[in-house]
Amino acid sequence: MAYKISDACISCGACAAGCPCEAISEGDAQYVIDPDKCISCGACAAGCPVDAISED
Repeated sequence: MAYKISDACISCGACAAGCPCEAISEGDAQYVIDPDKCISCGACAAGCPVDAISED
């Protein structure tokens, strides 16, 4: 099950920097997670300073 970034995202990029499989990229309004690349490791959620990432 892939993780998802909520509207609480502040586009800081901490999640993308911590993703070991490069599943996170900068979207139009906030960062987005590619569910096909996400391995559900939780590194992005652990690194998010505003708790905007959770399991889908």
